[in-house]
Amino acid sequence: MSMIKTFLKELQKEGKTTSKMLALIPDDTYLWKPHQKSMTMQQLSTHIAELPGWVPMVLATNELDFASSPYEGSKISSTKDLLEDLEKNLANSTTALEAASEEQLDDPWTLRNGETIYSTSPKAEVIRMTFSQIIHHRAQLGVYLRLLNIPIPGSYGPSADDMNFN
Repeated sequence: MSMIKTFLKELQKEGKTTSKMLALIPDDTYLWKPHQKSMTMQQLSTHIAELPGWVPMVLATNELDFASSPYEGSKISSTKDLLEDLEKNLANSTTALEAASEEQLDDPWTLRNGETIYSTSPKAEVIRMTFSQIIHHRAQLGVYLRLLNIPIPGSYGPSADDMNFN
């Protein structure tokens, strides 16, 4: 199976799981955070919804320079808007991957802040890292939801809530 087909399959699967998790966020919890050093629910959930948008950006560019393009996350404060943003980013990622070539995945892509280079990797590795970031932050969201006593669904099988574990 080609890398692009693999990425498309993974994007679809992770998108469904991510949508299930984001759909559980109560609108009145967007300013909540579990610790003073933690992101707010708004910051975390918005970041998760935005991450699929990295795929088309990586495919269309050769770098991201925070010095010239500072990151400013969306200010989403309702689950309805959050899910719409996720779906838009998933659709844009799908379109970009379907239009990409396997050869393009070997091209280098750089993450930097001015002269400071954080990493330079083939675009395929950056897309893979993007998917890993979605999974990582979705697990973080699971902890947030658990702390708010919101049952969480399974990701790759049943969760403790699905199995009625205590």
